[in-house]
Amino acid sequence: MKIKLINKSGYHSKIENQNGNYIDIDNKSDINPKGVSPMELLLMGVAGCSSIDIISILKKQKQEFKNLYIEVEGKREDGELPSLFTQIHADVFIEGDVDSKKAYKASELSFTKYCSVSKTLEATADISFSVYVNNKICSK
Repeated sequence: MKIKLINKSGYHSKIENQNGNYIDIDNKSDINPKGVSPMELLLMGVAGCSSIDIISILKKQKQEFKNLYIEVEGKREDGELPSLFTQIHADVFIEGDVDSKKAYKASELSFTKYCSVSKTLEATADISFSVYVNNKICSK
């Protein structure tokens, strides 16, 4: 895995992977940032990594979902540098003909076992999640 960063101006940069896919990053304290902050990228990584796991597991379970979206919120240390994430919480929303226990299990496996991003961040952050199937919270 290899990426390349190209500075555009100020803090604004383009980051590209080997396939030519790219994102823009910027300093979120700038007026009108032209990209996401690196810390936001970490939270996006949690959502993206978990979505891939959850979709894969739901497919193996033969669950037919129509929509999946994940909201991730992170809390960081105040006044410390580096300002690490101390808490990360994900809300997983799944819609469709999906068994709530299977949806919960798929999410649990992702956050506790498979998602490399979450597993990397758990060294400094407590990671938690909630799962909603057709707008109803579910549990084990």
